[in-house]
This record gives sequence, structure tokens and C-alpha cells, in this order.
Amino acid sequence: WVIQSELDLHGHATVEAREALVHFLNECQRHDARCVRIIHGKGLGSPGKTPVLKHKVHSWLVQKNQVLAFVQAKPAEGGAGALVVLLR
Repeated sequence: WVIQSELDLHGHATVEAREALVHFLNECQRHDARCVRIIHGKGLGSPGKTPVLKHKVHSWLVQKNQVLAFVQAKPAEGGAGALVVLLR
């Protein structure tokens, strides 16, 4: 699969991240993008070094009709800090 677009959520607060994700998915749908990468980060800059957005992005994606599937990115594509998402 070729990554056609990318969203980097590093440094976003939760509310900002959700808004950015919704906007990004809508734009991808308008432009017929089918395979995208969402970078949520590994949490290395978060208190306790835990990934805050990782679990939230997962829960948001499962709620979106335009999302067919998603998987953790390969190490060269961001590994545990990113997802590859297939869209309808």
C-alpha cells in the first residue's frame, strides 16, 4: 500500500487532535485517498513517558465509518508511534 497522505498529531492536546483527525479524514475522503498514515507519537514527551494519543486515536478510528482498517506502522514508517489506515 502506498501512503497517500499523512497527519502528524505530535504536540496536539486531546481536543485539538480529535478535531485535526476528523478534518483530515474528511479531506482524505474528498480527495479519494485510500491509504494514510496517522502519527500519534510514542509518548516520549508526555508525563510518565506514556502515549496519551495512541489509545485515543484507536478509539476514534473505530467510530469512523470511512475507516476500513488500521494497523501499527512498520518500524520504518513510524512503528509504535504511527498507524497505517485504510479508508473506504
